Amino acid sequence: MSEFELHPRLQQDCRVVGDFALSRLLLMNDSQYPWFILVPRRSDIMEIHQLAEADRQQLLSESCLLAEKLFELYQPDKLNIAAIGNLVPQLHVHHVARYRTDKAWPAPIWGKFAPAPYQEQDAQREIARLRAVLNIG
Repeated sequence: MSEFELHPRLQQDCRVVGDFALSRLLLMNDSQYPWFILVPRRSDIMEIHQLAEADRQQLLSESCLLAEKLFELYQPDKLNIAAIGNLVPQLHVHHVARYRTDKAWPAPIWGKFAPAPYQEQDAQREIARLRAVLNIG
């Protein structure tokens, strides 16, 4: 097994928020939605079932904690959680806060509109907010 490396597409499209015990937490650089991604720091894993049982449980715990904090911070109408990976084969789990007023509602956001990158100060503010409530860095 090789050492963990973040997929180049995730490196290009996201900013690092911090690390949980298992996963790296990323902020998708699209200000249209509060959109975060968990990436288990395990190499050569494409699907959840490929993780060891303890890692599966850890990923679920981290995902649930992230979901709870996203509801607290953003108060969305719905939280979309998905492990799709059609373009990026590395296992990653999207967490997207959705609102009835967002421009893609009620359709999925994937490929719907071109990304609207964060201004630097706005990205740093979102990262700091999440780091504070999750106690990660």
